[in-house]
Amino acid sequence: MNRRDNIKKIRNLLATNNFSIGSWLQIPHSSVAEILGNSGYDWVAVDLEHGSIGIEQLPDLFRALELGGTLPLARLAQGGSKDCQQVLDAGAGGVIVPMIENAGQLTLIRDACRWPPAGKRGVGFSRANLFGKNFESYTEESQKPLLIAMIESIDAVNNLEEILLVQGLDAILIGPYDLSASMGIVTQFDHPKFKEMMKKIRSLCSAANIACGIHVVKPSQKELQQRINEGDRFLVYSADSVFLNYYSQRPIVDINNSSSD
Repeated sequence: MNRRDNIKKIRNLLATNNFSIGSWLQIPHSSVAEILGNSGYDWVAVDLEHGSIGIEQLPDLFRALELGGTLPLARLAQGGSKDCQQVLDAGAGGVIVPMIENAGQLTLIRDACRWPPAGKRGVGFSRANLFGKNFESYTEESQKPLLIAMIESIDAVNNLEEILLVQGLDAILIGPYDLSASMGIVTQFDHPKFKEMMKKIRSLCSAANIACGIHVVKPSQKELQQRINEGDRFLVYSADSVFLNYYSQRPIVDINNSSSD
């Protein structure tokens, strides 16, 4: 399945009230990307915000993800027009934008992601269109790459109704760590105020018919299912670095239960 078909597949999942699951890539190595790309996720976002990844590494990471049929996305470090152009020209199927706080900010980023007439992104040959070979077919894709806005502060929640009205927005992604920090209750996800904030976000997204989701940080299928049961439909399941931390720990062995032959 090519990039354009994968974008359509994810949009169809969200439009039909289904869910889409992806993960973060923070380790800048194509072998890690190839493993994640073959792990069954709908998409994997290369994390330029928290990962130590350079723009020049994106083409190889995106290729490795695509080998497994996974759509490569990029979480931007910031939301400047240069950031948008570079990740999309490298072959990302869309962007996840951190720290969105108002509709005007998101509108500028949306326009920076799209070729004219839909937006203001510069038109040219790049890896995304195989350096001109697929220029015509990419012209359609360039009009509407996936656009995911991260809600990570009290100000963002206060402005969420207007954010949800931005045309072209595909989904909202809640950043639980930053959101809880902005509330003065860092990582206290069971705090009544945080739970109430989550309920408010989900309610507003549901009313606007925009998919909402969250980052399930620890690799727990039980928590993932719980989030889906709560109505989340665009979910990030852990990250490559977290998987490694969780599953590479030295096993604890009870020497008293050991036996020798």
